[in-house]
Amino acid sequence: MTAMEKKLVGGFLAIWLGCFGVHKFYLGYKTEGMIMLLISVLSCFMLSGVVAVIGIIEGIIYLCKDNDEFHKTYIENKKGWF
Repeated sequence: MTAMEKKLVGGFLAIWLGCFGVHKFYLGYKTEGMIMLLISVLSCFMLSGVVAVIGIIEGIIYLCKDNDEFHKTYIENKKGWF
């Protein structure tokens, strides 16, 4: 999968399913994904709005980066948050 495809899929997953951390799992960040998922589920979804906002912000950041910068930051260097 190319950097552009990973960026687009990751960005849209973050925007639409960010409250469950799906984009984190997709990009290989299991710990960060589990943190987001557990916050949403264990709070009985009361904090899922906060986690969703984080997902939306991350999705926008992913989509605004150029392909090389996204690949270097999130695929090679494994930057977990923002």
